[in-house]
Amino acid sequence: MSENTGIGPCCLSGAIHSGSPSGRVETIGGLETYVAEPASESKAKSIVFLVDIFGWELPNIRLLADEYARAGFYAYIPDIQSGDAIPLDFIQTVEPPLKVRENLSLATKAKNAAVIPTIMGPWMLKHREAVTMPLVDGFVNTVRMIPGTNKIGAIGFCWGGRYAILQAHGRSMDGEGTSIGGVDAAYACHPSMIAIPGDFEPVTKPLSIALGSKDSLTDPSSAGKIKEVLEAKKNVPHEIQIYEDQIHGFALRSDWSSEKDKKAMDDAGKQGIAWFEKYLS
Repeated sequence: MSENTGIGPCCLSGAIHSGSPSGRVETIGGLETYVAEPASESKAKSIVFLVDIFGWELPNIRLLADEYARAGFYAYIPDIQSGDAIPLDFIQTVEPPLKVRENLSLATKAKNAAVIPTIMGPWMLKHREAVTMPLVDGFVNTVRMIPGTNKIGAIGFCWGGRYAILQAHGRSMDGEGTSIGGVDAAYACHPSMIAIPGDFEPVTKPLSIALGSKDSLTDPSSAGKIKEVLEAKKNVPHEIQIYEDQIHGFALRSDWSSEKDKKAMDDAGKQGIAWFEKYLS
């Protein structure tokens, strides 16, 4: 029987980063997509970014895609939520940074907490696996057909982290016997809504995972169980890196005013780049 992690207030917390994304928006496979290309314009090493609940327009994920492009990867951020991301102002209001939360009144905290299930419950139902997985598989299929594409990686954060893990199951067959989805390597940052061991036993492709030691959704016990499942796969490369004192969302929504938190986010970015350099080359 699988143990399931959930979703919580931490999924709505974090900081919006400053900066100007340098990519462009295209329609690919029927989905609006942010594209960041390397200086070489090569698509040989392509990466699909699978977003958290704040979606493809969150500045943080676009800036990160630009960073991967500078490292030589062709980066895509498809709108797999069909324009229905959680509003960005939730980051600052419903679940603001810890320093702000500490100064809120009990009444304000209670009001904010009451909003979470009323918003997240319907949203999670609307964007359940049966709806989202075909969009992800279809987009990966489309990217595979783009001339110049050689290998594809998937990187996912929080809600999107689970879909990166599912893409590491490899290619599957649809009802008509056509191969769908599946990437050559994957990287999941603090994934939510995961089933342990159910989501990890079918993994057949190189999988890297970044977790925070203070992640309320994936505690040290859960991380240990994931490690046990992956270690049993002798022929499947894997790694799990634990970032000390980091909470859920740190690899994408860290507070840059904290040197320690910013370093953790930077190191998580380096982790993914190194992984894809190794397994997409």
